[in-house]
Amino acid sequence: MLLALALYQEWIELDLFHDGLARFSVEEFEAAGLTVDDRFLTEFMADQDVGHATLITNILGPAAPFLDFCQKLARFGESGVYGFLHHLDSREAGQLLLQSISTEARQQIIFLQFDGLFPMPIWFEANPARQNANNTKQSKKVGSTGAALLDENVVSKSDQCLDSGIVGEDCSPAITHNRSIPLSFPGRKVYFSWELPGQAVGPNNSYVTTTAAGAPKFVAWVTQLNLMYSKLTLTSNTTGTTIQLDTSTFEGDPSINGTMFVALTHKDLFLTPFNLNQINPHVVVQQ
Repeated sequence: MLLALALYQEWIELDLFHDGLARFSVEEFEAAGLTVDDRFLTEFMADQDVGHATLITNILGPAAPFLDFCQKLARFGESGVYGFLHHLDSREAGQLLLQSISTEARQQIIFLQFDGLFPMPIWFEANPARQNANNTKQSKKVGSTGAALLDENVVSKSDQCLDSGIVGEDCSPAITHNRSIPLSFPGRKVYFSWELPGQAVGPNNSYVTTTAAGAPKFVAWVTQLNLMYSKLTLTSNTTGTTIQLDTSTFEGDPSINGTMFVALTHKDLFLTPFNLNQINPHVVVQQ
């Protein structure tokens, strides 16, 4: 099951990179600040995913916005593999996956740079269990043919931030930008909405969402080396709010920075990065 999810991840990335290059014109890419060299790099990363998909297919056997979407997809794919890699019974398969996901990590940083974002806003990569990171998130991004589902016109950026030259605002493609103005902050009220279990999603609607947990009471924040909880205030059967935590991994490193993984749970278990998969029976909703 876990290797099949990893294969879906590679199929999504392979199709997404190729589809974006075919769908958007040279003019649209150049308007976003991306040159012919940047487009070639994206094509090369698609070719890398051909190799990764072939690798996992061989292990399994025969049965087995554009820029922003790319970096987010690579992000939860990378972290999802970290979450199950050390739990695989096959150390041989784990070693091969480690060698492919190390390349995925580099792809994710490149797309952050294409998107004008700071490429490494954290000290440690989060490692949510693969089921939490990918089952629902990933399945909704795959069509009936295994193709990635990409919204129209997501290659474009706001004209206000492109080449603005203002520190903290400029989103032009670059090695790095100082994005000191946070997208979120401790004490912020965070709103959640979710679907009830029983939704058919994924390729051919073959995956049905389910949970054995009770009513959600907590928000679990999977951040770098930490798993933390905040109280969830329900506003209906499928909506609720919480307050963003103010915490650090170590002094000088805010725990909540970069892409976040959160889940709504009915219990606030103490877990570590190694045994984080034990949260699965208590997860009501994952984001």
